[in-house]
Amino acid sequence: MNSESTITIDDKLSLVKELITGMENVAVAYSGGVDSTLLLKIVYDIKDDKAIGIYADSPLQPERERLNAQETARIIGARMLIINNRNLLDSEAFRKNPRDRCYFCKGFLFDEIVKTARSLGYTVVLDGSNHDDREDFRPGEKALRERNIRSPLQEAGLTKEEIRIISKKYGLPTWNKDAYACLASRIPYDEEITEEKLRQVDEVEQILIKNGYRNVRARYYGKKVRIEVRKDQVDKLKEEIKDKNIIEVIIGRGFTKIEIDPAGYCQGSLNKPLNS
Repeated sequence: MNSESTITIDDKLSLVKELITGMENVAVAYSGGVDSTLLLKIVYDIKDDKAIGIYADSPLQPERERLNAQETARIIGARMLIINNRNLLDSEAFRKNPRDRCYFCKGFLFDEIVKTARSLGYTVVLDGSNHDDREDFRPGEKALRERNIRSPLQEAGLTKEEIRIISKKYGLPTWNKDAYACLASRIPYDEEITEEKLRQVDEVEQILIKNGYRNVRARYYGKKVRIEVRKDQVDKLKEEIKDKNIIEVIIGRGFTKIEIDPAGYCQGSLNKPLNS
């Protein structure tokens, strides 16, 4: 029998706790997503006042994500610090949006997170990467390694589905939260990232989320926006755009053409050509 088949979720969770127990004061790069929320919960349970969540507020994060992250940290009872990274777009290397843009973004953000953590006496910085992240194109992981950022969930081999199971067991509100990626992921590589483009896709997504759609992505293609929603909601969206006049609202955000992806939401869809 393959030894890996005998490793249970509880075994992996125990390993995460063991790794964290051996650390000193711990800062978690906290976004309020499924992974970093579970990590913050575990770290806080073990370290209490020797733990903190650091949220990097940047143009890539909608306000709704920050507010949700604050509420979730409150529920956990963990201390959360928000640092201002609104000047991320000052980085020309990132703004040009190369295929390794995540390397420049993570480097910029984690330099600030590490600097802040060290200034407050936190000696270890963690992030919530999981085992499944290894299967996607993630140049940002190089930036984490260069800064000695640890990823206990990934080190223990926890998958996204397992993290959701544990999160539900812990009563975390994020256990069934939609997968989320920063707004820059809506803009195709080599198309310059600007605050205006980020605002456009964010506003379209907010409209759809308010109308009950899940796994929403508004992909930017100049004057065209290509919308992804959960596959079982695609037909509903096609009808509601006609019935509820959503189309006029979206056009008002600066687009002249709307397409709905018939395949629905697909994680990492912009990376498919890179992985093929």
